[in-house]
Amino acid sequence: MHKKQLNGLETLEKFKDGTYSAPTMAVTIPMKIISVERGSIEIKTMASDMHLNPMGGVHGGFAATVLDSATGAAVHTMLDPGESYGTVDLNVKMMRPVPREKDLRAKGKVIHLSRRLGISEATLKDNEGKIYGQATSTCMILRKEKTSNVIALKSQEIKIGKTAVNKRCTK
Repeated sequence: MHKKQLNGLETLEKFKDGTYSAPTMAVTIPMKIISVERGSIEIKTMASDMHLNPMGGVHGGFAATVLDSATGAAVHTMLDPGESYGTVDLNVKMMRPVPREKDLRAKGKVIHLSRRLGISEATLKDNEGKIYGQATSTCMILRKEKTSNVIALKSQEIKIGKTAVNKRCTK
């Protein structure tokens, strides 16, 4: 089955079980889905010497990226086939320096979902429960528009039935 035919939860389950290759960001910042269900996700990660800032500590962008991925993926689990999202606001709080070579878990969950916005939160913790960072995120949801016999997706309109197809393109 093609990715565009799957809903968000099904797509993330395919990443989890290895049916689909991980997105390239999950290679740059190593992330592996541990569990996923509607409205929530858990991601395993570990910082290495590849993620250091000029002072020799793990760059803050490591935690921000993992937390953005966890909050966004939680929203992704709520989407229908062909729908997408984009982060429009990410608020990250760093509680302590992220250690190198230590297993960490990011748990994200949706706290509100409307037609156009998904709001979620995530924490980054070690296996002992020590918290390293926390984030809240607002994602803009790009839904397929459905009205009577017209389906509009992005800048195109396609009439269903015997009526001719009308496409509008914007540049």
